[in-house]
Amino acid sequence: MAFFSTVAEAVAQTGTRFPKSGYTFQNMKGEEVSYPYTEVEDLTARRAAALQAKGLKKGDTIGLIVIEPEDFVLTFLAALRVGVIPVPLYPPMSFSALDAYEERTRKVLSTSDAKYLVVSDKLKNIVWSQVDQVETLRGLIVVETLREAQGQPVYPEISPEDTAFLQYTSGSTSDPKGVVVTHAGLVANAHAILADHLGFDETDVAVAWLPLYHDMGLIGFVISTLLHGMSSVFIPTMRFIKRPKVWFDAITKYKGTVSFAPNFAYALVSKKAREADLERWDLSSMKAFGCGAEPIHPDVADAFIEKFSASTGMDPNAFLPAYGMAEATLCMSLKPLGTPYKVHNVDAERFAEDGTCEPPVEGRPFLRHVSCGTTFPHHDLCAKSEDGRRLPDGVEGELCFKGPSVTPGYLNNPEATAASFKDGWLHTGDLGYMLDGEVYVTGRMKDLIIINGRNIHPQAIEWAAADVDSVRKGNVIAFSVPGENSEELVVTLETKAEGEEAHEAIREAVAHAVRKEIGSPPADIVCLAPGSLPKTSSGKLQRRKARQLYLTGKIGTQGNRTMGASGNTVTVARHVAKSLWSRAKNKLARM
Repeated sequence: MAFFSTVAEAVAQTGTRFPKSGYTFQNMKGEEVSYPYTEVEDLTARRAAALQAKGLKKGDTIGLIVIEPEDFVLTFLAALRVGVIPVPLYPPMSFSALDAYEERTRKVLSTSDAKYLVVSDKLKNIVWSQVDQVETLRGLIVVETLREAQGQPVYPEISPEDTAFLQYTSGSTSDPKGVVVTHAGLVANAHAILADHLGFDETDVAVAWLPLYHDMGLIGFVISTLLHGMSSVFIPTMRFIKRPKVWFDAITKYKGTVSFAPNFAYALVSKKAREADLERWDLSSMKAFGCGAEPIHPDVADAFIEKFSASTGMDPNAFLPAYGMAEATLCMSLKPLGTPYKVHNVDAERFAEDGTCEPPVEGRPFLRHVSCGTTFPHHDLCAKSEDGRRLPDGVEGELCFKGPSVTPGYLNNPEATAASFKDGWLHTGDLGYMLDGEVYVTGRMKDLIIINGRNIHPQAIEWAAADVDSVRKGNVIAFSVPGENSEELVVTLETKAEGEEAHEAIREAVAHAVRKEIGSPPADIVCLAPGSLPKTSSGKLQRRKARQLYLTGKIGTQGNRTMGASGNTVTVARHVAKSLWSRAKNKLARM
């Protein structure tokens, strides 16, 4: 049985039920502040009263562009307590990409009918112009001003079917779609993950550096832990990116039992760890190192398990592949706790021909697929054919999911909702197959590369290229383009190596690796500087956008993704000027 029926109820009562649990927030300097859930109740109540003082009521929406984990979490939960619907938005990642950021943010705020935009103080001079551009926006709230809020709110009735928040998908080519996340869906998914599958309770400790504007960080570590009385430790995402070792420092200090991260993070921490780190880290408390949000590379998993189980006390069975998406609230399947992770080897040629999993033939290429475990009680997960038939074990099809975790659909977007939610099933757009009750995710339907009639998943090509020296792991994109007689393969990659001679050596090595993997080399291999490939706000590679940029001759020209790198000062000045003018007009209108 779940403890609470809504997140609002959980914020109000978790402290009473679990007085020893709470949140710990780090800042960029590593300084920490901890709040038991009793204090979280009080702090969120005061912030909720401040939101109501702005005229916000149940059903109104607000945009959240907040950098600091403490301010984000307390303001987000405050909104949920009074039925105000938050819309998490990622902060600008690059000064040189502010035009695109402004446009996407405007679309999200407009389609969600946001009444206010809550932002960190350091961002206000960049985003104030949104007040001018979005008709429904009444103004901007600097989140730091809520820290000293006083008073008590008037709590409306919150039901399980009410919308808790909107999770906008980080799509690569289409306009962003707002996934409607309900309190009932959050409770069902959190219970399925923590209680039904992992068996966690208030004695467990979660450690996360994931972005809180993304579902894995927000639902997995803010909401799910709150609903089950667990404690969570939050590390700023940029602090992890700058110094990945802080992740395992925190696990060692707090005796963490669960953490989640994308595949690239496990590769990164394996690469950065030194002997001195391995000697001081104690990972023996960890029950689950969850891995999701992007395809899981078995070589990365193998290297991580081997390196850290040998020297830090980590249980080799703690590595836990998972599969999920925002439309399922968060998670659809997990590896059973305490069991070895599984890799299924299949003959590459047969799989490319008809999607069936046959044992590898000696001397022929084979593929390694990682199991993402089993689904939950009261839920169903299967692979379906194009005509909607449930496929047998070992046959690739579109993965479909149903159960109480599935969201109602997309906000004010009946066409997109009808396309993804059919006959009670969520059609994920992902390819995969079932085997002995476990799901193996093989790729995205629209990312398939078809060369000479063969279906090739881009991940197989990308992983082969990423193994080449000087190629940045997790920063390779493969796609096909129209050729003279048929589709041709293009590989784009990031490297720190400079100069044509070094790039030519990389191209030769990548061509050899790809030929070995799929039987033929790419038609073109493009070497780019770090930060050049397009990614979503959650760090996923944007293959379709990369293909579009390549076809228009603009690949690598969109600027570095890292905030704080030297940006286009003219662009920044223009956005600041627009924001100052918008702010002045807003002040005059109020006067």
